[in-house]
Amino acid sequence: MSEQEPNEIVAAAKHHKDAKERAGAKDVKKDGKNWPIHAIGLGVGIGSAAVAAAMIFAGRNKKG
Repeated sequence: MSEQEPNEIVAAAKHHKDAKERAGAKDVKKDGKNWPIHAIGLGVGIGSAAVAAAMIFAGRNKKG
């Protein structure tokens, strides 16, 4: 490995940044209008499933 790219994570991040610059893509953080809708939807779905599972677990009969 060279000193410019210490590991594959840094190299991949640099490659991604360079590709975005070549394509002329806007930066999501600077623009503020582009929300990561897919990630938000996935998080809401997982959260809803967790709440439903917790309610089912709490509502089951306990042997005592």
